[in-house]
Parts: sequence; C-alpha cells; structure tokens
Amino acid sequence: MGKVEDDEAGARLEAALYSAGRPLTIEELIKASGTESRTKTLALMTNIVKKTKSAFKAIEVASLPDGSYVFQLKPEYNTVIRKYASKPLLPTATLKTLSYIAYMQPVSSKRLVEVRGSGVYMHLRLLQQLGYIEHQNVGRLKIYSTTEKFQKYFGIQGDKDLLKQKLFTKVRNTNQSNTLQSESVAQSTPTQ
Repeated sequence: MGKVEDDEAGARLEAALYSAGRPLTIEELIKASGTESRTKTLALMTNIVKKTKSAFKAIEVASLPDGSYVFQLKPEYNTVIRKYASKPLLPTATLKTLSYIAYMQPVSSKRLVEVRGSGVYMHLRLLQQLGYIEHQNVGRLKIYSTTEKFQKYFGIQGDKDLLKQKLFTKVRNTNQSNTLQSESVAQSTPTQ
C-alpha cells in the first residue's frame, strides 16, 4: 500500500471513529479502513492515537480492554461539558443498569436479569466495552462490579466499599426527607 493509500485509510478510520459515537471493534475498523489487513489497521490506529494525543487536549482515541477503539472526551472534562451535550452519554436504560451495579456491587448476572430484565445483557456488553464494569466468573455465574475507569469517568474517588457507603447515605437521607415531607403534608391536610 502506498503513502496516499495509507493517508486515505487513516482518514477513513478517523471518520468512522468520529461518526460512530461508540466503540468500534478491530473488525469494524478493518472494514472502515479498506486495508483488509489487521496489522496495517492496528499500525494506522497507533498513529491516530499518537496524533490525537499531540493535537488535542480534551479528546482522545482510546483503546479499550476488549481491543476496541473509541473517540471520546477525556473523562476529566465530562463535568465541564455536561450542560452542552445534546444527547446522553449513555442510554437511560444502560445508565440505570450501571447505577444498580455501582450501588449493589458485587452483583450477579442472575440478580441483574431479575431486577433489570433480559435486556440487561446488551447493557452489560456496552458497559464492558466502555470499560466501566468488569466481571469475575464464580462457577456458572458472573459477578459484576465497577472499574477504576468508571470512577474516573464519573468523578467518584475512593474504594468500592466507601462508594457504596456514600451512595447508601445519600439515598437514605433523600428517602428520610421525602418521608418527613409526606408526613408534614398529611398532618396539615384537614381530615373529614
């Protein structure tokens, strides 16, 4: 492949990553580049990752643990742009699954299906591609928990036990204040 063709293949990869809005597998990237070569595509991706690091401060092309690549905002800038984002970073159902895992971790796949339904498998696949969750096999069950990348991305610091304690305290305080408000409204409403 000549130099012009390398440039064209690289441009196609950049376009695919930019427009996808999700992680792309190496197979998808090979198709997008038109190289039909895993080695060539990986070499081009390495160059794109380096170019992105040197050219941009807030965005990156990241290689995920499953071998896929994603064009994304660096996690430390998420809070800055949240008010400007036109669409959610994760679909609502997937975000609810991630919240449940963060709150209940470690949690089994069986429990996730009971609580979130069979669509949870798609959520788990996406969350693992993004590197927000991980699992361990315990017999035939998979036990899920959040990752360090999840903590960085959502700006949460500390170990998982401390995280659960903070979440539980916040939820408990919210529930107590809602109960107190309901009781005061009930007391101030005249009975017939």
